Amino acid sequence: MKQKKLKLKPSARDKRRYLLISGKNEDIEKAILDYIGVLGFGKAGYMKVKSVGGKTVSSVVRGSLNDVVAGLGFAGISVGRVSGTLKGLGKKK
Repeated sequence: MKQKKLKLKPSARDKRRYLLISGKNEDIEKAILDYIGVLGFGKAGYMKVKSVGGKTVSSVVRGSLNDVVAGLGFAGISVGRVSGTLKGLGKKK
């Protein structure tokens, strides 16, 4: 018998934003922790998606996006692009 996968309703899923960041993942996590603390880091739901060259693609929860970007800015780490989808990060305008 085939088992069913549990799916979340769209209203229950996290609304995430993807960031293209230049810097090492360890530096990024430390910068976010220093600025918003452990509780804020947990609420932000920071996840590293992948690393390409010297850039890192990460995701955060939409509500904490401004805090994360501000924390990275204070640490001197630049955020190249922000997008709602991974596909949108690759597009040049």
